[in-house]
Amino acid sequence: MAWNKCLRPVVSLALLMLVTLTGCRISFKMNGSALDYNIYRTIRVSEFPIRAALVYPPLQQTFENELLDYISKNTRLQTTDGASDLEMEGEITGYNLTPQAVSEDGYGSMTRLTISVRVKYINNKEENKDIDQTFSAYRDFTSTEMLTDVQDQLCDEISKELVELIFNATLGDW
Repeated sequence: MAWNKCLRPVVSLALLMLVTLTGCRISFKMNGSALDYNIYRTIRVSEFPIRAALVYPPLQQTFENELLDYISKNTRLQTTDGASDLEMEGEITGYNLTPQAVSEDGYGSMTRLTISVRVKYINNKEENKDIDQTFSAYRDFTSTEMLTDVQDQLCDEISKELVELIFNATLGDW
């Protein structure tokens, strides 16, 4: 009988902990986005024409492909050309080269390539989540390298970074 009296508080505590633990649930979304797929099913991604003073024509296709690939890999949204739940459009507004470091002979030793993209994100289900924002990213390269030799690689790297920034601000809803 004394043994039962000792077990009662332990069993009661164990049951209380079990009820508490099963009543709380933590969930993480591992798809990279914070979208409710019961509400959002489609997205329209328009072209991003180059409107910068300095133009590198392959950049448009590189950026657009990176954006579409990232969306398809990190969401379950279907891309469409017609009416959609979400829309993304914009333009490449900047493609700039600026000297960054000067060597002892007075010439630039590092050059920075900066790319800017203006994005208009339209949420047709919740207007208060619309975004019209410019995103920029850059990479530095040594002035001993010709831009034509590193341009494709830099544009790929910068496009990836821009797409992540855009995704986090729009579909990632961070």
